[in-house]
Amino acid sequence: MSQNNPCLWKQLPLRSSLSPCDRYKHACCSYNANVYVLGGRENRCLRDFWKYNVVSDEWTELSCSGEAAPEELEGHSMVAHKGFLYVFGGLLDSAYTTCRCALWVFDIAKQKWVQWQGKRSLLQTQMPTNRKGHSTVVLGSAMLMYGGFIDMKGTSQDFWSLDFNTMSWSLLSGSQQDSLGPGPRHSHSAIAYQGCVYLFGGLKGLREQRDFWKWNSSSQTWSSLKYGPPKLTGHSAVTYKDSMLLFGGGETQDSPKNCLWRYSFITQTWMQLTTLPGSNPPDKIHHCCTGLGPSYKTSSTSKSFCSDSGLQPRLLGGKLKPFKNKCFPAPDNAIELETFTPDREANRSSSELETSRETLIEIDGQRIGSCLTFENKAFIKQWSCSEEEALEDKDGDITQHLPDLLLVLGGKPCTRTSPISMWQVTMID
Repeated sequence: MSQNNPCLWKQLPLRSSLSPCDRYKHACCSYNANVYVLGGRENRCLRDFWKYNVVSDEWTELSCSGEAAPEELEGHSMVAHKGFLYVFGGLLDSAYTTCRCALWVFDIAKQKWVQWQGKRSLLQTQMPTNRKGHSTVVLGSAMLMYGGFIDMKGTSQDFWSLDFNTMSWSLLSGSQQDSLGPGPRHSHSAIAYQGCVYLFGGLKGLREQRDFWKWNSSSQTWSSLKYGPPKLTGHSAVTYKDSMLLFGGGETQDSPKNCLWRYSFITQTWMQLTTLPGSNPPDKIHHCCTGLGPSYKTSSTSKSFCSDSGLQPRLLGGKLKPFKNKCFPAPDNAIELETFTPDREANRSSSELETSRETLIEIDGQRIGSCLTFENKAFIKQWSCSEEEALEDKDGDITQHLPDLLLVLGGKPCTRTSPISMWQVTMID
Protein backbone atom coordinates (compact mmCIF):
# COMPACT_ATOMS: atom_id res chain seq x y z
CA MET A 1 0.00 0.00 0.00
CA SER A 2 1.17 3.51 -0.74
CA GLN A 3 0.03 7.08 -0.24
CA ASN A 4 0.05 8.87 -3.59
CA ASN A 5 -2.31 10.92 -5.78
CA PRO A 6 -3.50 13.66 -3.42
CA CYS A 7 -7.11 14.79 -3.69
CA LEU A 8 -8.89 18.05 -2.99
CA TRP A 9 -11.81 18.23 -0.56
CA LYS A 10 -14.23 21.13 -0.47
CA GLN A 11 -17.44 21.61 1.49
CA LEU A 12 -20.14 22.97 -0.77
CA PRO A 13 -22.04 26.04 0.44
CA LEU A 14 -25.82 26.12 0.48
CA ARG A 15 -27.19 28.68 -1.98
CA SER A 16 -30.90 27.95 -1.60
CA SER A 17 -33.23 27.95 1.39
CA LEU A 18 -34.97 24.88 -0.04
CA SER A 19 -32.86 21.81 0.75
CA PRO A 20 -33.07 18.49 2.61
CA CYS A 21 -32.10 18.29 6.26
CA ASP A 22 -28.91 16.56 7.34
CA ARG A 23 -29.31 12.80 7.71
CA TYR A 24 -27.69 9.38 7.81
CA LYS A 25 -28.61 5.87 6.62
CA HIS A 26 -30.24 7.46 3.58
CA ALA A 27 -29.89 6.38 -0.05
CA CYS A 28 -28.64 8.35 -3.03
CA CYS A 29 -27.59 7.85 -6.63
CA SER A 30 -26.89 10.01 -9.67
CA TYR A 31 -28.46 10.02 -13.11
CA ASN A 32 -27.36 12.43 -15.84
CA ALA A 33 -26.62 15.70 -14.03
CA ASN A 34 -28.88 15.02 -11.06
CA VAL A 35 -28.32 13.49 -7.64
CA TYR A 36 -31.31 11.86 -5.94
CA VAL A 37 -31.59 11.54 -2.14
CA LEU A 38 -34.29 9.48 -0.43
CA GLY A 39 -35.24 9.03 3.22
CA GLY A 40 -32.82 8.18 6.00
CA ARG A 41 -32.79 9.23 9.63
CA GLU A 42 -32.40 12.54 11.41
CA ASN A 43 -33.97 12.38 14.87
CA ARG A 44 -36.67 10.23 13.27
CA CYS A 45 -37.13 8.11 10.17
CA LEU A 46 -37.71 10.32 7.12
CA ARG A 47 -40.07 10.10 4.17
CA ASP A 48 -38.80 12.75 1.76
CA PHE A 49 -37.34 12.64 -1.72
CA TRP A 50 -35.01 15.23 -3.24
CA LYS A 51 -33.20 16.01 -6.49
CA TYR A 52 -30.01 18.07 -6.65
CA ASN A 53 -29.12 19.48 -10.06
CA VAL A 54 -25.40 20.18 -10.45
CA VAL A 55 -26.03 22.46 -13.43
CA SER A 56 -28.21 24.92 -11.54
CA ASP A 57 -26.84 24.07 -8.07
CA GLU A 58 -30.42 23.75 -6.81
CA TRP A 59 -32.42 21.29 -4.73
CA THR A 60 -35.97 20.29 -5.70
CA GLU A 61 -38.29 18.28 -3.47
CA LEU A 62 -40.03 15.49 -5.36
CA SER A 63 -43.25 13.69 -4.53
CA CYS A 64 -43.07 10.74 -2.17
CA SER A 65 -46.78 10.09 -1.78
CA GLY A 66 -49.32 7.76 -3.32
CA GLU A 67 -49.81 4.01 -3.34
CA ALA A 68 -46.72 3.36 -5.46
CA ALA A 69 -44.38 5.49 -3.31
CA PRO A 70 -42.30 4.18 -0.39
CA GLU A 71 -42.95 4.96 3.26
CA GLU A 72 -40.38 6.16 5.81
CA LEU A 73 -37.10 4.37 5.03
CA GLU A 74 -33.64 3.96 6.53
CA GLY A 75 -30.81 1.61 5.61
CA HIS A 76 -32.32 1.14 2.13
CA SER A 77 -30.63 1.19 -1.29
CA MET A 78 -31.23 3.04 -4.56
CA VAL A 79 -29.77 2.52 -8.04
CA ALA A 80 -30.45 4.13 -11.42
CA HIS A 81 -30.92 2.32 -14.71
CA LYS A 82 -32.25 3.50 -18.07
CA GLY A 83 -34.48 6.29 -16.82
CA PHE A 84 -35.73 4.64 -13.62
CA LEU A 85 -34.67 4.60 -9.98
CA TYR A 86 -34.96 1.31 -8.09
CA VAL A 87 -35.31 1.47 -4.29
CA PHE A 88 -35.19 -1.57 -2.04
CA GLY A 89 -35.62 -2.24 1.69
CA GLY A 90 -35.41 0.09 4.66
CA LEU A 91 -38.97 -0.33 5.98
CA LEU A 92 -39.65 -0.06 9.69
CA ASP A 93 -40.08 -3.60 10.99
CA SER A 94 -43.64 -4.82 11.45
CA ALA A 95 -45.78 -7.85 10.72
CA TYR A 96 -46.82 -6.13 7.49
CA THR A 97 -43.27 -5.76 6.14
CA THR A 98 -42.47 -9.46 6.48
CA CYS A 99 -45.00 -10.46 3.82
CA ARG A 100 -44.21 -8.00 1.05
CA CYS A 101 -41.42 -7.23 -1.40
CA ALA A 102 -39.99 -3.86 -0.43
CA LEU A 103 -39.27 -2.62 -3.95
CA TRP A 104 -40.26 0.75 -5.40
CA VAL A 105 -39.65 2.25 -8.84
CA PHE A 106 -39.48 5.94 -9.78
CA ASP A 107 -39.95 7.08 -13.38
CA ILE A 108 -37.46 9.93 -13.87
CA ALA A 109 -39.04 11.33 -17.05
CA LYS A 110 -42.58 11.37 -15.63
CA GLN A 111 -41.36 12.36 -12.16
CA LYS A 112 -43.59 9.87 -10.38
CA TRP A 113 -43.54 6.52 -8.59
CA VAL A 114 -44.91 3.66 -10.69
CA GLN A 115 -46.18 0.13 -10.12
CA TRP A 116 -43.32 -2.21 -10.91
CA GLN A 117 -44.96 -5.65 -11.19
CA GLY A 118 -44.29 -7.29 -14.54
CA LYS A 119 -46.09 -10.17 -16.23
CA ARG A 120 -43.80 -12.74 -14.65
CA SER A 121 -43.34 -11.01 -11.30
CA LEU A 122 -47.09 -11.13 -10.60
CA LEU A 123 -46.88 -14.94 -10.62
CA GLN A 124 -43.62 -15.12 -8.69
CA THR A 125 -43.55 -16.50 -5.16
CA GLN A 126 -39.81 -16.32 -4.46
CA MET A 127 -38.82 -12.75 -3.66
CA PRO A 128 -36.51 -11.09 -1.11
CA THR A 129 -38.03 -9.74 2.09
CA ASN A 130 -37.48 -6.34 3.63
CA ARG A 131 -33.97 -5.70 4.97
CA LYS A 132 -31.56 -2.92 5.91
CA GLY A 133 -27.86 -2.35 5.37
CA HIS A 134 -27.72 -4.49 2.22
CA SER A 135 -25.93 -3.55 -1.00
CA THR A 136 -27.26 -3.22 -4.55
CA VAL A 137 -25.35 -2.73 -7.80
CA VAL A 138 -26.33 -2.62 -11.47
CA LEU A 139 -24.66 -5.25 -13.62
CA GLY A 140 -25.81 -5.35 -17.24
CA SER A 141 -29.61 -5.48 -17.22
CA ALA A 142 -29.95 -6.64 -13.61
CA MET A 143 -29.76 -5.31 -10.08
CA LEU A 144 -27.73 -7.56 -7.77
CA MET A 145 -28.42 -7.40 -4.03
CA TYR A 146 -26.30 -8.94 -1.28
CA GLY A 147 -26.92 -9.48 2.42
CA GLY A 148 -28.59 -7.06 4.75
CA PHE A 149 -30.09 -7.29 8.22
CA ILE A 150 -33.51 -8.97 8.37
CA ASP A 151 -35.71 -8.53 11.42
CA MET A 152 -36.00 -11.67 13.59
CA LYS A 153 -33.48 -13.47 11.36
CA GLY A 154 -30.35 -11.38 11.76
CA THR A 155 -27.65 -10.84 9.15
CA SER A 156 -28.35 -12.40 5.74
CA GLN A 157 -26.06 -13.86 3.10
CA ASP A 158 -28.74 -14.07 0.42
CA PHE A 159 -27.59 -12.99 -3.02
CA TRP A 160 -30.45 -11.90 -5.29
CA SER A 161 -30.79 -10.73 -8.89
CA LEU A 162 -33.62 -8.55 -10.23
CA ASP A 163 -33.95 -8.76 -14.02
CA PHE A 164 -34.91 -5.31 -15.29
CA ASN A 165 -36.30 -6.83 -18.50
CA THR A 166 -38.91 -8.99 -16.77
CA MET A 167 -38.92 -7.46 -13.27
CA SER A 168 -38.50 -10.98 -11.89
CA TRP A 169 -36.25 -12.08 -9.01
CA SER A 170 -33.87 -15.02 -8.88
CA LEU A 171 -31.83 -16.27 -5.92
CA LEU A 172 -28.17 -16.64 -6.91
CA SER A 173 -27.19 -18.06 -3.52
CA GLY A 174 -29.12 -18.39 -0.29
CA SER A 175 -28.67 -19.17 3.39
CA GLN A 176 -26.95 -22.49 2.63
CA GLN A 177 -24.15 -20.77 0.71
CA ASP A 178 -20.84 -22.61 0.39
CA SER A 179 -18.02 -21.70 2.74
CA LEU A 180 -16.20 -19.72 0.03
CA GLY A 181 -17.80 -16.28 -0.01
CA PRO A 182 -18.45 -13.25 2.17
CA GLY A 183 -21.04 -15.04 4.30
CA PRO A 184 -23.64 -13.11 6.33
CA ARG A 185 -23.06 -9.39 5.89
CA HIS A 186 -24.65 -5.97 6.39
CA SER A 187 -23.45 -2.34 6.48
CA HIS A 188 -20.83 -3.28 3.87
CA SER A 189 -20.09 -1.73 0.47
CA ALA A 190 -20.25 -3.14 -3.05
CA ILE A 191 -19.58 -1.90 -6.58
CA ALA A 192 -19.71 -3.39 -10.08
CA TYR A 193 -16.88 -3.42 -12.61
CA GLN A 194 -16.56 -5.34 -15.89
CA GLY A 195 -18.93 -8.18 -15.11
CA CYS A 196 -17.86 -8.55 -11.50
CA VAL A 197 -19.11 -7.44 -8.09
CA TYR A 198 -16.59 -6.27 -5.48
CA LEU A 199 -17.63 -6.36 -1.81
CA PHE A 200 -15.73 -4.95 1.17
CA GLY A 201 -16.04 -5.10 4.95
CA GLY A 202 -19.21 -4.53 6.91
CA LEU A 203 -20.65 -6.49 9.81
CA LYS A 204 -20.86 -10.26 10.09
CA GLY A 205 -23.29 -10.50 12.96
CA LEU A 206 -21.78 -8.12 15.52
CA ARG A 207 -18.20 -8.36 14.27
CA GLU A 208 -16.64 -5.79 11.96
CA GLN A 209 -14.83 -7.13 8.89
CA ARG A 210 -12.05 -6.03 6.55
CA ASP A 211 -12.23 -8.82 3.98
CA PHE A 212 -12.49 -8.07 0.26
CA TRP A 213 -14.36 -10.27 -2.22
CA LYS A 214 -14.93 -10.54 -5.96
CA TRP A 215 -17.92 -12.25 -7.57
CA ASN A 216 -17.50 -13.24 -11.23
CA SER A 217 -20.76 -13.24 -13.17
CA SER A 218 -19.37 -15.64 -15.80
CA SER A 219 -18.27 -18.38 -13.41
CA GLN A 220 -20.84 -17.47 -10.71
CA THR A 221 -18.13 -17.84 -8.06
CA TRP A 222 -16.60 -15.79 -5.25
CA SER A 223 -12.87 -15.28 -4.73
CA SER A 224 -11.01 -13.56 -1.88
CA LEU A 225 -8.81 -10.57 -2.75
CA LYS A 226 -5.95 -8.76 -1.06
CA TYR A 227 -6.87 -6.89 2.12
CA GLY A 228 -6.24 -3.16 2.37
CA PRO A 229 -8.23 -0.80 4.62
CA PRO A 230 -8.86 -1.65 8.29
CA LYS A 231 -12.14 -3.05 9.60
CA LEU A 232 -14.95 -0.78 8.45
CA THR A 233 -18.72 -0.58 8.65
CA GLY A 234 -21.06 2.12 7.39
CA HIS A 235 -18.62 3.20 4.66
CA SER A 236 -19.36 3.80 0.97
CA ALA A 237 -17.75 2.90 -2.34
CA VAL A 238 -17.96 3.94 -6.01
CA THR A 239 -16.35 2.85 -9.27
CA TYR A 240 -13.85 5.39 -10.64
CA LYS A 241 -12.06 4.69 -13.93
CA ASP A 242 -10.28 1.32 -13.46
CA SER A 243 -10.47 1.46 -9.69
CA MET A 244 -12.71 1.39 -6.64
CA LEU A 245 -12.90 4.35 -4.25
CA LEU A 246 -13.85 3.67 -0.64
CA PHE A 247 -14.53 6.43 1.88
CA GLY A 248 -15.31 6.81 5.57
CA GLY A 249 -17.04 4.38 7.86
CA GLY A 250 -15.60 3.20 11.14
CA GLU A 251 -14.76 0.15 13.20
CA THR A 252 -17.54 1.15 15.58
CA GLN A 253 -20.62 3.35 15.27
CA ASP A 254 -18.95 6.02 17.42
CA SER A 255 -15.63 6.19 15.59
CA PRO A 256 -16.17 7.55 12.06
CA LYS A 257 -13.09 7.89 9.84
CA ASN A 258 -12.18 10.24 6.99
CA CYS A 259 -9.83 8.02 5.01
CA LEU A 260 -10.21 7.70 1.24
CA TRP A 261 -8.89 4.45 -0.23
CA ARG A 262 -8.37 3.43 -3.84
CA TYR A 263 -8.13 -0.12 -5.16
CA SER A 264 -6.69 -0.55 -8.66
CA PHE A 265 -8.30 -3.31 -10.71
CA ILE A 266 -5.24 -3.21 -12.99
CA THR A 267 -2.47 -3.63 -10.41
CA GLN A 268 -4.72 -5.25 -7.76
CA THR A 269 -3.25 -3.02 -5.06
CA TRP A 270 -4.69 -0.71 -2.40
CA MET A 271 -3.63 2.90 -1.92
CA GLN A 272 -4.64 5.36 0.80
CA LEU A 273 -5.05 8.76 -0.84
CA THR A 274 -3.61 11.86 0.75
CA THR A 275 -5.23 15.29 0.76
CA LEU A 276 -3.85 18.59 -0.45
CA PRO A 277 -2.73 21.09 2.22
CA GLY A 278 -5.69 22.89 3.75
CA SER A 279 -8.07 20.23 2.45
CA ASN A 280 -9.69 18.52 5.42
CA PRO A 281 -12.17 15.70 4.71
CA PRO A 282 -14.95 15.09 7.26
CA ASP A 283 -15.26 12.08 9.55
CA LYS A 284 -18.37 10.27 8.30
CA ILE A 285 -20.26 7.02 8.81
CA HIS A 286 -23.57 5.90 7.23
CA HIS A 287 -23.20 8.60 4.56
CA CYS A 288 -23.63 8.30 0.79
CA CYS A 289 -21.16 8.79 -2.05
CA THR A 290 -22.00 9.26 -5.70
CA GLY A 291 -19.87 10.12 -8.71
CA LEU A 292 -20.66 12.29 -11.74
CA GLY A 293 -18.76 12.69 -14.97
CA PRO A 294 -17.35 10.24 -17.52
CA SER A 295 -14.84 8.62 -15.15
CA TYR A 296 -17.67 7.52 -12.85
CA LYS A 297 -19.92 6.19 -15.59
CA THR A 298 -20.03 2.40 -15.42
CA SER A 299 -20.29 0.23 -18.50
CA SER A 300 -23.68 -1.10 -17.42
CA THR A 301 -25.34 2.25 -18.09
CA SER A 302 -24.73 1.96 -21.81
CA LYS A 303 -26.12 -1.53 -22.40
CA SER A 304 -29.39 -2.13 -24.19
CA PHE A 305 -32.63 -2.52 -22.30
CA CYS A 306 -36.07 -3.67 -23.32
CA SER A 307 -38.89 -4.78 -21.11
CA ASP A 308 -42.26 -6.44 -21.13
CA SER A 309 -42.97 -5.15 -17.65
CA GLY A 310 -44.27 -1.77 -18.74
CA LEU A 311 -41.12 -0.02 -17.54
CA GLN A 312 -39.83 1.18 -20.90
CA PRO A 313 -36.33 2.63 -21.15
CA ARG A 314 -36.02 6.40 -21.23
CA LEU A 315 -33.90 7.99 -23.92
CA LEU A 316 -33.55 11.30 -22.15
CA GLY A 317 -32.12 13.25 -25.02
CA GLY A 318 -31.03 16.83 -25.32
CA LYS A 319 -28.51 19.12 -26.90
CA LEU A 320 -24.95 18.08 -26.19
CA LYS A 321 -22.62 21.04 -26.03
CA PRO A 322 -19.09 21.83 -24.91
CA PHE A 323 -18.75 22.05 -21.16
CA LYS A 324 -16.74 25.23 -20.64
CA ASN A 325 -14.86 24.95 -17.40
CA LYS A 326 -11.97 26.97 -16.03
CA CYS A 327 -10.36 23.83 -14.62
CA PHE A 328 -11.17 21.48 -17.52
CA PRO A 329 -11.46 23.63 -20.70
CA ALA A 330 -12.84 22.10 -23.89
CA PRO A 331 -12.48 23.43 -27.45
CA ASP A 332 -15.54 25.19 -28.82
CA ASN A 333 -15.87 22.65 -31.63
CA ALA A 334 -15.12 19.58 -29.51
CA ILE A 335 -18.74 18.43 -29.19
CA GLU A 336 -21.45 18.41 -31.82
CA LEU A 337 -25.14 18.82 -31.13
CA GLU A 338 -27.63 15.99 -31.24
CA THR A 339 -31.27 15.37 -30.46
CA PHE A 340 -33.69 12.59 -29.64
CA THR A 341 -37.47 12.44 -29.50
CA PRO A 342 -37.89 9.82 -26.74
CA ASP A 343 -41.28 8.36 -27.64
CA ARG A 344 -40.44 8.08 -31.34
CA GLU A 345 -36.84 6.89 -30.96
CA ALA A 346 -37.78 4.01 -28.65
CA ASN A 347 -39.36 2.13 -31.59
CA ARG A 348 -36.72 2.80 -34.22
CA SER A 349 -33.98 0.49 -35.42
CA SER A 350 -30.39 0.83 -34.27
CA SER A 351 -29.25 2.03 -37.70
CA GLU A 352 -31.89 4.74 -37.71
CA LEU A 353 -30.87 5.78 -34.23
CA GLU A 354 -27.25 6.08 -35.33
CA THR A 355 -28.35 8.36 -38.16
CA SER A 356 -30.43 10.41 -35.74
CA ARG A 357 -27.48 10.79 -33.38
CA GLU A 358 -25.50 12.42 -36.17
CA THR A 359 -28.19 14.98 -36.90
CA LEU A 360 -27.35 18.51 -35.84
CA ILE A 361 -30.00 20.58 -34.12
CA GLU A 362 -31.27 23.60 -35.99
CA ILE A 363 -33.65 26.23 -34.68
CA ASP A 364 -35.51 28.33 -37.29
CA GLY A 365 -33.08 27.05 -39.91
CA GLN A 366 -30.00 28.28 -38.10
CA ARG A 367 -27.45 26.13 -36.35
CA ILE A 368 -26.96 26.85 -32.68
CA GLY A 369 -23.48 28.27 -32.31
CA SER A 370 -23.28 29.15 -28.64
CA CYS A 371 -22.34 26.55 -26.07
CA LEU A 372 -24.44 25.66 -23.06
CA THR A 373 -23.36 27.84 -20.20
CA PHE A 374 -24.31 28.27 -16.59
CA GLU A 375 -22.80 29.56 -13.40
CA ASN A 376 -22.35 27.30 -10.41
CA LYS A 377 -20.17 28.66 -7.65
CA ALA A 378 -20.00 25.30 -5.94
CA PHE A 379 -18.26 23.71 -8.93
CA ILE A 380 -16.41 26.81 -10.17
CA LYS A 381 -17.80 26.80 -13.71
CA GLN A 382 -19.12 29.53 -15.99
CA TRP A 383 -21.20 28.90 -19.06
CA SER A 384 -23.30 31.34 -21.10
CA CYS A 385 -26.52 30.68 -22.96
CA SER A 386 -30.08 31.89 -23.07
CA GLU A 387 -32.33 31.22 -20.10
CA GLU A 388 -34.58 29.08 -22.29
CA GLU A 389 -31.68 26.88 -23.41
CA ALA A 390 -30.41 26.54 -19.86
CA LEU A 391 -33.77 25.31 -18.63
CA GLU A 392 -34.10 22.96 -21.58
CA ASP A 393 -30.70 21.39 -20.91
CA LYS A 394 -31.06 21.38 -17.16
CA ASP A 395 -32.24 17.76 -17.09
CA GLY A 396 -30.55 16.59 -20.28
CA ASP A 397 -27.91 13.91 -20.59
CA ILE A 398 -24.74 15.95 -20.11
CA THR A 399 -22.91 13.35 -18.02
CA GLN A 400 -20.10 13.00 -20.53
CA HIS A 401 -19.44 16.74 -20.40
CA LEU A 402 -19.35 17.22 -16.65
CA PRO A 403 -15.99 17.31 -14.90
CA ASP A 404 -15.36 14.27 -12.72
CA LEU A 405 -16.92 14.91 -9.32
CA LEU A 406 -17.27 12.72 -6.25
CA LEU A 407 -19.93 13.95 -3.83
CA VAL A 408 -20.26 12.87 -0.20
CA LEU A 409 -23.72 13.57 1.22
CA GLY A 410 -24.92 13.44 4.82
CA GLY A 411 -23.77 10.86 7.35
CA LYS A 412 -22.99 10.85 11.06
CA PRO A 413 -22.14 13.01 12.83
CA CYS A 414 -24.92 15.21 11.50
CA THR A 415 -26.18 18.55 12.75
CA ARG A 416 -29.82 18.83 13.72
CA THR A 417 -31.90 21.52 11.96
CA SER A 418 -29.08 22.04 9.44
CA PRO A 419 -29.20 21.31 5.69
CA ILE A 420 -27.58 18.14 4.43
CA SER A 421 -23.79 18.32 4.39
CA MET A 422 -22.21 18.12 0.95
CA TRP A 423 -18.54 17.62 0.16
CA GLN A 424 -16.91 17.63 -3.25
CA VAL A 425 -13.84 15.49 -3.90
CA THR A 426 -11.60 16.20 -6.88
CA MET A 427 -9.17 13.44 -7.83
CA ILE A 428 -5.73 14.40 -9.10
CA ASP A 429 -4.42 11.58 -11.29
